[in-house]
Amino acid sequence: MDHDSRLAHFQSEASAFEKAVREVLDPGGPAPPVPSCPGWSVSDLVGHLGGVHRYLIHVLRERLTEAPDPTDLSLYGLPADPAARAAWPMPDRAPNPGPAPEGLTDWFAQGARDLEGLLRELGPDVPVWTWSAEQSSGFWLRMQTIELALHRWDAQSVTGIPAPLDPDLAADAVAQTFEVMAPARRSWRAAPAGAGERYRFRRRDGPETWTVVFDGDEVLPEPGSTAPADAEAAGAASDLALFLWHRLPATALRVSGDATLLPHYFTLVPPV
Repeated sequence: MDHDSRLAHFQSEASAFEKAVREVLDPGGPAPPVPSCPGWSVSDLVGHLGGVHRYLIHVLRERLTEAPDPTDLSLYGLPADPAARAAWPMPDRAPNPGPAPEGLTDWFAQGARDLEGLLRELGPDVPVWTWSAEQSSGFWLRMQTIELALHRWDAQSVTGIPAPLDPDLAADAVAQTFEVMAPARRSWRAAPAGAGERYRFRRRDGPETWTVVFDGDEVLPEPGSTAPADAEAAGAASDLALFLWHRLPATALRVSGDATLLPHYFTLVPPV
């Protein structure tokens, strides 16, 4: 997926997330819990995304090559009023089930617009700090577009049936899982060594398949592999992505081979 396509998805997912949040956050009423994000309310979801967006605006605008201090509250554009700040949904105080502070959703929407505009201006190749081996503005666009789509799904799931991820974006999210997220999650959380488990994920609404082997500490994608897999899961690209991001159970997919290995995937790749 190219830079312009990701920008279009980022914009549409940000708008859909904002719409879903406005539908579930009643002024003055409690912030409902998010079933797919245990321990978070809808306010926490908004605060998380809005905070990440503003943190990255600082990284990108300043062309930083090292991570700024995430405890520096000046990065986040919070209200000056002490009472409003006290009610702001900060991650270390989750869950925040009380009434959402005035302006919370507007704050998110402005940050998303600013981040999208900055990423559009910079293009994909500006060197900046990331937590991954790929140190580029393009990394952040890919990561945040996928994260927006997942959290849009989370927000929509609070009161109704969430819309699936766009098929092309979902396929990109599956690929990004094995290229970026699986190795990162194994480094962030204690995970057992792989014993050569080979997983295959087959898209049923497109031609792609993804094969990955866990060998010791290594996560080894095998593009185009036809070697026998220990476990194969097939489904629409959206269902595959949502399973890999721990949103859907294995029962949402068509599983062949050793069915016990599919739950074992999340032992090898601990959720975050």
